[in-house]
Amino acid sequence: MTRILGSLLLVAAAGAVTTGAAPVPKGSPAATATPLGQVIPAPASAAPYGAPYRLDPGTRIGVDPTREGRRAGDQLAALLRPATGYRLPVTTHGAAGIRLRLAKGPYGAEGYRLDSGRWGVTITANEPAGLFHGVQTLRQLLPAAVERRTPQPGPWLVAGGTIKDAPRYAWRGAMLDVSRHFFGVDEVKRYVDRLALYKFNKLHLHLSDDQGWRIAIDSWPRLATYGGSTEVGGGPGGYYTKADYREIVRYAADRHLEVVPEIDMPSHTNAALASYAELNCDGVAPPLYTGTDVGFSSLCVAKDRTYDFVDDVVRELAALTPGRYLHIGGDEAHSTSHEDYVAFMDRVQPIVAKYGKTVVGWHQLTAAKPAPGALAQYWGLDGTSAAEKEQVAAAARNGTGLILSPADRLYLDMKYTKDTPLGLAWAGYVEVQRSYDWDPASYLPGAPASAVRGVEAPLWAETLSTPEQQEFMAFPRLPGAAELGWSPAATHDWDRYKVRLAAQAPRWDALGIGFYHSAQVPWPAA
Repeated sequence: MTRILGSLLLVAAAGAVTTGAAPVPKGSPAATATPLGQVIPAPASAAPYGAPYRLDPGTRIGVDPTREGRRAGDQLAALLRPATGYRLPVTTHGAAGIRLRLAKGPYGAEGYRLDSGRWGVTITANEPAGLFHGVQTLRQLLPAAVERRTPQPGPWLVAGGTIKDAPRYAWRGAMLDVSRHFFGVDEVKRYVDRLALYKFNKLHLHLSDDQGWRIAIDSWPRLATYGGSTEVGGGPGGYYTKADYREIVRYAADRHLEVVPEIDMPSHTNAALASYAELNCDGVAPPLYTGTDVGFSSLCVAKDRTYDFVDDVVRELAALTPGRYLHIGGDEAHSTSHEDYVAFMDRVQPIVAKYGKTVVGWHQLTAAKPAPGALAQYWGLDGTSAAEKEQVAAAARNGTGLILSPADRLYLDMKYTKDTPLGLAWAGYVEVQRSYDWDPASYLPGAPASAVRGVEAPLWAETLSTPEQQEFMAFPRLPGAAELGWSPAATHDWDRYKVRLAAQAPRWDALGIGFYHSAQVPWPAA
């Protein structure tokens, strides 16, 4: 694979992929087609050959006569029409310059094949998710100006050749903290759009914490109306109605992301404790909290009423969530004894199973006994104690799957350098190379590679209150997390990756993403 990528760079330098293309203006930034292997995440294989395809006013998008085929075609047309100015009709019959096909083949649930030449572009996949991911690759093969919402001059070239692609891991997630600062439905959708471009397939929503409860629960209404009424720094907070949450789930699903809701417990629960005095062991509700300390709160493990509460919340949230997973938190329970923690998890995990969901928890869940099929999300550091790492590794050897989110690699809220105006630094400074340059399969000593289900990049929001701030901290690290989750290990090479990453900058500019200009990346001249 490294030989393929090296060849692609040589092809790009020589401009060979433009052989046979229609004439284009000299000096045009889009006069050469993007090499097939230049996309992020790196494809499993990319074989360039022949002339490029050129979109023109007569281009049609051919799809299968199915609802899934039509949806994929409509999504592609909606993406391409504003910048190209072309009609791009979506059709189920006749000749088409771009064809999206669902057909049985060696592509898996999310993989695809892309074939391109003078004659056109065909994307073939087993499942709609594969078609969607193939479309994202096509999107990156087109000039960055395709992201703009007004007509651009083009030309619109797609390099000739074949890509065969499928993900390395089934879990490629990003977490958005909407509890420390609340982000509305449209703001979450904006983040979903960024994730979709890079083939993420899980959106983990951190819906509750000490500073705010963000989802309406009919049986416990004050959780949202009172517990959701503030945020870090004392702002107005907010919460999602059930209709709001369903809309987020629908929007994410249309982009082939599964929403994984998190209700953090037994700690990180001050918003719930403040909303209902009966959840406290002493029956006294604490005040709402707008600071950033952690580990001081706990549900009352000994009270049966606590489990009534958990049952109601899980039941209502499970009914809203079509996906397989429900995250129960479980980290930083410093105010809960080990014995109480184990007892709590022994009672709560079966409740999740009762409502048809699979448990996900932060890696502290392994201090108890993870339920069969449960996933532990590891967020430790390189400096985490050997004993804690071995506890997680032992659970992995016993069948618990792992999602890797090491804080000093994938926490997108960590400062890049000491001069970063946003973010925190308790896990150290996390520059772009450090975020990318590691292998999930061998990261945790003693954990079998087969236990790793994938990676997830959390974005905590103690210091972030706007989408622009989110994007500054996420970019350019978010695409690297995507590549760690999708691309074969053999393609992971920092020196080659940073060149591909730099080539994304014009696309981010076109999308209005204000990103961090790391000195480690050879960004194109302005």
